Amino acid sequence: MSAVAPVRTPHVRASAVAAKKHAPRAGRRRVRSFALGTLGVLASLLWVFPVYWMVLSAFTPAAYLRATTPQFLPLHATAVNFRRVLEGGSFTAALGMSVAITLLTVVLVLAFAFLGALAISRWKFRGRTSFVLAVLFIQMLPAEGLFIAQYKMLSGAHLLDSVIGVTVLYTAAIIPFTIWMLRGFVAGVPAELEEAAMVDGLSRTQAFLRITFPLLAPGLVASGVYAFLQAWNEFTIALVALNSNQTLPLWLRNFLSASANRGVDWGQVMAASTLIAIPVIVFFLFVQGRMTSGLVSGAVKG
Repeated sequence: MSAVAPVRTPHVRASAVAAKKHAPRAGRRRVRSFALGTLGVLASLLWVFPVYWMVLSAFTPAAYLRATTPQFLPLHATAVNFRRVLEGGSFTAALGMSVAITLLTVVLVLAFAFLGALAISRWKFRGRTSFVLAVLFIQMLPAEGLFIAQYKMLSGAHLLDSVIGVTVLYTAAIIPFTIWMLRGFVAGVPAELEEAAMVDGLSRTQAFLRITFPLLAPGLVASGVYAFLQAWNEFTIALVALNSNQTLPLWLRNFLSASANRGVDWGQVMAASTLIAIPVIVFFLFVQGRMTSGLVSGAVKG
């Protein structure tokens, strides 16, 4: 008994032809995705490797760091480099100085920049354009050109070598770009939301605090991260304004100079660099979650 060949309808034949045509295209798409993924992984490894090498060197004894053949795995890990860095208490004093200056700077920058961004985004007043141009012009001034004036200003106010003096200079240096950054967030929130809330019976202040401010929280967090990184890593202004006291970047420079006199101990230098980077990493990881939750909260409330 002979087998009966299946009958293919025109629809089935068309689907088979379309599948044959799309098969090479799907294969090329998978190859392209694989290639892009591989490039992304390689780029990530290139970016992460210097940080990995810094941490690895911090835990590696000096004898193995000077070896001809480098070691890419922590086979001889030790904490002796960190212990030697922390001896003497100079690191602790510099850490306290950096924390105090950075936190004060972040608070002041967010307060003044937020008010400035609201002013140029929500209200029209005489000199508004000139103010915006001044903010942009300040960003083009080289920091080195202001050192003499800043030093004389702090010296006249008896604020040299103090937390307040350095904080004032940091705040003045960071505020212009932060205003421009927050201006985009404020302009992205329609003023009609406040007007609708005021129609429902809220005052302007209540409408701003209940409607607009939660939507601006992600922008404040992003601006706070920028201000924190700028203040934490700043070196030149602190070098001009501080004498006996020192922030962590200054302490690292002095630590490297002292070790150069007896031969640079790169294990201790990398341990010191790791200790300076840890607070930044912890802060960023903490704020990143807050930023994400703020974005989601703002989207729901909008």
